[in-house]
Amino acid sequence: MKIIIAFLLACTISFAKTDYSEMSTQELIAIMGYVKKSEQNKFNNELRSRIPTMNEKEKKEYLKNKKKQNK
Repeated sequence: MKIIIAFLLACTISFAKTDYSEMSTQELIAIMGYVKKSEQNKFNNELRSRIPTMNEKEKKEYLKNKKKQNK
């Protein structure tokens, strides 16, 4: 299910400029690795601004996806 959501969000991103501040933290975490290079800085800034307010589950998913992204 997460893969489907991430794919749909990635498709949406490819057709429109995305306001990452409008997305939930869970949505941002789900699309890590699917964001266009031209949008990467904007995406990373928004995601980093949310790290202090993430709950334990979100932090765990964030770190898991970050490790995948760095490979």
